[in-house]
Amino acid sequence: MTDDTASLLHVRTAWPAEAAAIAPIQRRAWVQEWSPAERDALLVDSDLQSMVESWHGAIVAPPEARCRVLVALEGERVVGFAATAPSDDEDAEPGDGLVAEFAVDPPARGNGHGSRLMNALIDTLRSDGFRTASWWVRTTNDPLRAFLESAGWRPDGATQRFTADDESFTIKQVRLRVRITD
Repeated sequence: MTDDTASLLHVRTAWPAEAAAIAPIQRRAWVQEWSPAERDALLVDSDLQSMVESWHGAIVAPPEARCRVLVALEGERVVGFAATAPSDDEDAEPGDGLVAEFAVDPPARGNGHGSRLMNALIDTLRSDGFRTASWWVRTTNDPLRAFLESAGWRPDGATQRFTADDESFTIKQVRLRVRITD
């Protein structure tokens, strides 16, 4: 990678117009990572325009100042995004932050965007005064879990599950945590 190419790869706070790029990336990631039953049940009520509007709202009117949306860029093109917030877990303490969403566009994976995005979200959480960060990961998402564990994230023993109303699938998650301050 040349210096010119490296300068085109960066992460920053999302701009309102980028909601239109974030929503399709989220859908493509979901389609790749979810089972057919999950896609059928969960995407049926999530049209692209509604998702764009939700992301636009998260960018321009977050519920609080420490709720952030970040984008990974390749030149001017959004190739990934993350959302951070205070943790809403029942056992959360005031210094606990959360990675609420994280996705790199499937065709853009393997180019360092995920690492840049993760470093930026940790810096953002730290700047917002959080001491630890948590991230709920599907128990079936071995690539993401390996990526996070290689960066120091560790399971803390907490798990959760969601079962579809028709019981066609169950999503199981494990919580990973990392200390982000000394």
